[in-house]
Amino acid sequence: MSLSKPAVKRKVGDEHRQFQEKWGVQYFFVEHRGTPTCLICTEKVAVHKEYNLKRHYTTRHAEEYEKYQGDERANQVASLKTRLLRQQDFFKKATKDKKKSQFKHISLSANNVAERISDLSSDIYDQLCEKAQCFSVYSVALDETTDITDTVQLAIYVRGVDDNFEVMEELLTVIPMHGQTTAKEIFHQLCDAIENAGLPWKSFVGITTDGAPSMTGRKNGLVALVQKKKKLEEEGVEEAIALHCIIHQQALCSRCLKFDNVMSVVVKCINQIRSRGLKHRRFRAFLEEMESEYGDVLYFTEVRWLSRGNVLKRFFELRAEVKDFMEIDGVAVPVLNDPKWLMDLAFLVDITHELNVLNKKLQGQGQLVSAAYDNVRAFCTKLVLWKAQLSQTNLCHFPACKALVDAGTPFSGEKYVEAISKLQEEFDHRFADFKTHKATFQIFADPFSFDVQDAPPELQMELIDLQCNSALKAKFREVSGEADKLGQFLRELTPSFPELSRMFKRTMCLFGSTYLCEKLFSTLNFNKSKYRSRLTDEHLQALLRVSTASSLKPNVTQLCEKKRCQRFSCGNPDAAQSHPDSASSGPQIGNSSKNSFEQDLDLRPKDFS
Repeated sequence: MSLSKPAVKRKVGDEHRQFQEKWGVQYFFVEHRGTPTCLICTEKVAVHKEYNLKRHYTTRHAEEYEKYQGDERANQVASLKTRLLRQQDFFKKATKDKKKSQFKHISLSANNVAERISDLSSDIYDQLCEKAQCFSVYSVALDETTDITDTVQLAIYVRGVDDNFEVMEELLTVIPMHGQTTAKEIFHQLCDAIENAGLPWKSFVGITTDGAPSMTGRKNGLVALVQKKKKLEEEGVEEAIALHCIIHQQALCSRCLKFDNVMSVVVKCINQIRSRGLKHRRFRAFLEEMESEYGDVLYFTEVRWLSRGNVLKRFFELRAEVKDFMEIDGVAVPVLNDPKWLMDLAFLVDITHELNVLNKKLQGQGQLVSAAYDNVRAFCTKLVLWKAQLSQTNLCHFPACKALVDAGTPFSGEKYVEAISKLQEEFDHRFADFKTHKATFQIFADPFSFDVQDAPPELQMELIDLQCNSALKAKFREVSGEADKLGQFLRELTPSFPELSRMFKRTMCLFGSTYLCEKLFSTLNFNKSKYRSRLTDEHLQALLRVSTASSLKPNVTQLCEKKRCQRFSCGNPDAAQSHPDSASSGPQIGNSSKNSFEQDLDLRPKDFS
């Protein structure tokens, strides 16, 4: 029996690693409270090790920030440092008694806060209705979800364009549906929301949905009902453009990459590690001891767009650590030693990463439908290139596969060429609604290079005049790619090019996706959670409208002027101050505890200075 002492485990803290200043410019890191923190994404790295910092920068940010060199790079680092410090200093503890005393006069009861939020929401909605009167054209995007109380919440967004080509997209309404959610019920709710906002049906251009059967049914679907409504309102009017959310279609395309032999093992290993608390803690301690860049594996959630790519990438980076830990735990996973399975994993990591990149490009507020479709077309072109390169064993765009090949793992591209072919077929099969308007999108993106013969007849004469106008062509090149300056160029087209101007407005107001609805649902789930399940429908709508408003801001000054300005008086009748204008509106409030709950909040701007 051996009497030798067990080896002492090496701890990171015993090495006394120090942060080096050069890492700031090289990898955009700074030391904050003893931990290296990325200036770009504010993520923290556990160990003061150059390899970990370099790996984080190379895999996450090098593609975007490698273009900055020399003084320009140093200025970028300084700017990011300033932004980080500003975020850290946003909340400060009040030290002056004068500042503290101001909050004593503010009523923060639940009823008062709810009333203020409702006032802000009503003001934003009034502004939206006022702006809507100026819309030349508009379109809507709508989607539905189920909240914590099993109530269906229908979210409707509107995007309108006025005569000055100014685009505004805002939340039109959130409608709770306590009964059935058929197409007719959704249609009636949509009609009421449009009519309440004062929007005319003749200016209605398009509708974007999540592609559910109740939305897209040919006879009794929501889109079909909207088309019938437009025909009844005005004869000879153009049909509304119906689009299936481009992000949903991209997510459906990615499902053709089955690779169940890979996903089943990955999910099983992750669940094996994270299913029990003790084992999970041991695994995280094991990763820290091994000085791994990542501190844990990620759970897989199929309904989340980016989940599969993120889970696979993390698992691939930690494959050696997972293999060692599973063997120590007595649960061997033979496929982790199989080179063919590892190559399947690497290919799936690379292709899902590219799909995630495309998905992120399709997200975002204020994105033009033509730009979103351009990203899809670019990805289809990339698929053709990748298929040709894989058949020639060229792995320049597949870093995970290349890393295994460099380590001596054999590679055969036939299987992966077939997988990309299926993905290519899926992309060609879908997006039919966008392909129908491909010519319109191309004219909108670059009217000066579009072939006139392929343009609709009503646009051909104006398109020829536009392409021969050297002054307008020069101005278009200056604003190309800058959405905020595009309206300035389009305003000059209105007098001489009425048909082109009309087509540009119709294209600008279209929603390419229901991204805003999905973003709203995240806010909804955060606010109406199991801890606030009794939140009323009216208060929920007010919360969502205030929290998601982008181009519209509540007029706080005007709202304050409508309120009676009174202060709480705690035992001192002389302390109660009333606004002069409110003297005739009711009796003065004294020091009664009963009346103290009825006092209005003094929201004059001077109290917040």
